[in-house]
Amino acid sequence: MRNYFIYFMIFLAILGAFPTPGLGIDNKQEEDNFQVIPDEAIRLRILANSDNEADQKLKREIRDRVNEKITVWVEKIDDIDEARQLIQDRLEEIESTVGEVLKEKGIDQSYQVEYDKHINFPAKVYGSYVYPAGEYEAILITLGSGKGANWWCVLFPPLCFLDFSNGTSVSAEEQEQEQDQEDKEKDKDEDEVKVKFFFLEWFS
Repeated sequence: MRNYFIYFMIFLAILGAFPTPGLGIDNKQEEDNFQVIPDEAIRLRILANSDNEADQKLKREIRDRVNEKITVWVEKIDDIDEARQLIQDRLEEIESTVGEVLKEKGIDQSYQVEYDKHINFPAKVYGSYVYPAGEYEAILITLGSGKGANWWCVLFPPLCFLDFSNGTSVSAEEQEQEQDQEDKEKDKDEDEVKVKFFFLEWFS
């Protein structure tokens, strides 16, 4: 009986040596990844016609095409007034881009493109970080009735490598590093499970 007790204590000590996934560390990493949006920023918000898959896919295709253009325009600009003027001057080009995508897809749908300092945004909560609801300076693209799920990002300063509606703000390089870290953590977790399972079988 005493030997079983000693084995059991050794088993508990070994379990305690392994960190438990998802406690503390993940929350800290999550908070570190959040990007605070500057007070002076220009956003891009796109409202889909509806939540059906076809409308959501169209929203993403227009997002990619518009974002590709605007990212090139503002990539070397560090003054928000210059960025504002550039976007205002090229608003018709943004409208044309939306129209081109619709035409390429053979979709006859109304749309509206506006640029204003008082575009309404809903609140978004990610982990312990909140992007509050409010009125923000933005380009708003409304497709059809605009009743579908929205997508938004920050055009200036350029943070549109990230979909703020679904994740945290990290650069492309950081995203790759984060994926590598996640893969390592996954392998580590699997090894820990195997070790723990071995000791459970051994103790049994």
